[in-house]
Amino acid sequence: MEREKIFDELKEILKLIKPSADFSTIDENSQLVRDVGLDSLTILLLSLAIENKFAFKFEGNPKFNTVGDVIDYISSNTTI
Repeated sequence: MEREKIFDELKEILKLIKPSADFSTIDENSQLVRDVGLDSLTILLLSLAIENKFAFKFEGNPKFNTVGDVIDYISSNTTI
């Protein structure tokens, strides 16, 4: 799957999880906690939504700091 398509899908998931965030300024360098405003609960919801959308299960306990980190992980683990 193309990186841009993954980014678009991820933004749609984030909009559902954190509708109050300003997504006009979100890019791959955006920090999940500082810029998007995620907390431990919304990160858990994000993980579950990613697993459902991209049809894979997270292995271990990956650490994501930025939107780009999440895209990298999805890109290397999805078969869609």
